[in-house]
Amino acid sequence: MKNYISLLKNNDLKATIQRTSILKSIDRAGHLNIDEIYEDVKRLYPTLSLATIYKNIIIMQKHNVLVEVPINGVKSKYEIEKEEHIHLICQKCGEIKDRKIDSLTKNSLTIEDFQIKSSQINLYGLCKQCQER
Repeated sequence: MKNYISLLKNNDLKATIQRTSILKSIDRAGHLNIDEIYEDVKRLYPTLSLATIYKNIIIMQKHNVLVEVPINGVKSKYEIEKEEHIHLICQKCGEIKDRKIDSLTKNSLTIEDFQIKSSQINLYGLCKQCQER
């Protein structure tokens, strides 16, 4: 994803330097926590405060630009909104990999008398590299 200005405008948000910088950081890494975003963004904009980062993340979440990925025992990470997918989270190194949800998986998530609007599935385990260590 490279057109952050369109992404913001399509979700009724002004395209500010702060917001586009946050999106660039997250887009490069895939998933970042607030401290990682702040450290990355302040290299280019040293006067930017942590409070500004928080404020913009909250606004972008409300406008469906960013999604919070809660992780047991550590700070939540954030990702840019995309198609529904499953998160594979390594409990040793913290790496997060996205996996698409296929139609079989979607059908197995159907719950009688309940219409699912969105979902977030986090599976915890060990990535290939951590299994080999």
